[in-house]
Amino acid sequence: MADPDAATDADIDSDAVADSDPEIDERRAALERRLEALIRENRFTIAVVFPIVGAVTLVASAEGLLPGPLAYNPLLILFGTLVMRSPLVVGLLPRVDRRALVCLGLVTAYTYAIELVGVRTGWPYGTFEYGIRLGPMLFGEIPLALPLFFVPLVLNAFLLTLLVLDGWSARPLVRIPTAIAAVVAVDLVLDPAAVAIGFWAYVPPGGYYGVPASNYVGWLLSGTVAVLLVDRAFDRAALLERVRTCEFVLDDLVSFVVLWGAINVLYGNWLAAGVAGLFCLGLFRTDRYDREMLRTALPASLGRNRDS
Repeated sequence: MADPDAATDADIDSDAVADSDPEIDERRAALERRLEALIRENRFTIAVVFPIVGAVTLVASAEGLLPGPLAYNPLLILFGTLVMRSPLVVGLLPRVDRRALVCLGLVTAYTYAIELVGVRTGWPYGTFEYGIRLGPMLFGEIPLALPLFFVPLVLNAFLLTLLVLDGWSARPLVRIPTAIAAVVAVDLVLDPAAVAIGFWAYVPPGGYYGVPASNYVGWLLSGTVAVLLVDRAFDRAALLERVRTCEFVLDDLVSFVVLWGAINVLYGNWLAAGVAGLFCLGLFRTDRYDREMLRTALPASLGRNRDS
């Protein structure tokens, strides 16, 4: 029996092809190739060096070891985040069409809306307040760059789910709950570390390294909405093929594990660090993070030294 969803996706793709301009498509493909080459040449720096520097800088800021202009510097935080997000953005770029832009735009709007409600009412995450300014603040209350922090986490969890589930990812009743669980697990790593370094604080503090259980009820809600929209944003088969063939698309998740896992270890948040370790196992299961990958991802000079 034909899959009606697949037919709909095919119709959308056909419309996109019919409306496309060959010259624009060629320029876009050339740009994508240049960006992919840039990411491949700098994988180790992006996925390992940047998060290590970020972890050291953030912990030093929290402990009062950096001078004022450098401590929690929002420009440095945003720049570092953008760099670490680049493999994910470049990896997904060939699969971003009008439908994806609309769905991701809805995720972005939802991200702003639910965060604003959360700051003003304490629902659904629990009462919390930002301890530092993460760049310009929208309405003076929430970071303008909030989608840059949240949406990629959802995408990373979704893509890892597709790879780990493999053939099972074709089943929505398996794929979607697993992806939602992965999104909540991401925050089991993120929130304790963020509280430890003073990004935000809950009032009163919760039992999970200062994070209340209500926060994870909120993430379950937000994760469900975001995963459903992301699931609708892309043709699953085409997305899975892209993720399988693009070796660096999950490097942003590597950066996340290195950065926030390291901070949790430094502050003794061992359960949160253990969840980060589970993400490491998931990444290893994708068969793309091994010794050979490390050799090819290292800068050329280091790679030659290892071979000599």
